[in-house]
Amino acid sequence: MRFILRDKLFGIGGDLTIQDDRGRQVYFVDGKLISIGRRLEFRDSAGDVAAVIQKRLIALCSTYEIDLPGRRGATISKALFSPFVDRLKIDVPGPGDLDVHGDLFHHEYAIDRRGREVARVSKAWVSLVDSYGVEIDEGEDALLILCGAVVIDAILDEDRDNRN
Repeated sequence: MRFILRDKLFGIGGDLTIQDDRGRQVYFVDGKLISIGRRLEFRDSAGDVAAVIQKRLIALCSTYEIDLPGRRGATISKALFSPFVDRLKIDVPGPGDLDVHGDLFHHEYAIDRRGREVARVSKAWVSLVDSYGVEIDEGEDALLILCGAVVIDAILDEDRDNRN
């Protein structure tokens, strides 16, 4: 399955759209401008909330909770001490955690489960908006991986802002 994530050019609060490879909008990610901590809502094409992402206010490193209503959620965090390489883990309840590796700085990375690559993310600048290509293997939790890609970019943006 292939998806394209596009930031809205003049979106308020970090909104973006997620389309399938045929150009149909699958999700709209609504960045809540006024919230305690960063909050994002994934809405399906009918406008229903499919997932909620919330940044933990108290954590030693950037940590986000993903709530998938009626399903198991996940936590994404960056390793506390990793001066030369970004290390990210998508922790799901029980077995099956996902590891993120690759060139995070240039937004070219893969997501693995138990050593097997299950998704690839590639970021490219197109015109004036950010675009992300996400390819997910069949049978994987596409919504969870799409949420992960959005959170990973948010963590990298935070790191860039903190360095500047």
